[in-house]
Amino acid sequence: MLITDIHGDHLDLKTLGELDLTQTKIIVPKAVAEKLGTVSNKELIVINNEESKSFDNFSIEAIAMYNLREEALKFHTKGRGNGYVLTINKKRIYFSGDTEDIPEMRNLKNIDMAFICMNLPYTMTIESAAEAVLAFKPKEVYPFHYKGTQGLSNVKKFKEIVLKKNNSIKVIQWDWYPKN
Repeated sequence: MLITDIHGDHLDLKTLGELDLTQTKIIVPKAVAEKLGTVSNKELIVINNEESKSFDNFSIEAIAMYNLREEALKFHTKGRGNGYVLTINKKRIYFSGDTEDIPEMRNLKNIDMAFICMNLPYTMTIESAAEAVLAFKPKEVYPFHYKGTQGLSNVKKFKEIVLKKNNSIKVIQWDWYPKN
């Protein structure tokens, strides 16, 4: 299990307490491990920005996630949370966590699948998300975590921006927020 940050939409202590995770490894940044310190019967593996670990059938790299805009710096500070790149059977999968269009994301290489957030005011605009995706060129991108205080981000426009500049990137839109 991967946990990216300390916020309740990433780390739900009540839900974790109700799950049988005795056979589960939970991969977390240090700030999350500190919050989980009182939760028993869970194997925590702490991995911080720019660190990587290998397991029997996959490897994981912790990628920084943070805000750049002055008005958003209070939401996600550099070094506290993680995005992750998983490598499974030579396939590289990136989960952005809550971040903006940061250099660490733009510098990613050989990404097969990318899950990119875009929920204002906490992360980035659809334009920033599109520019980041265009910089690191994943084969497939899945907009996710796109519901913010201002409602749903316009993921159709995100797709249009990406495809207009690079139609080799496959933009896949899942319905993460069904109406019911």
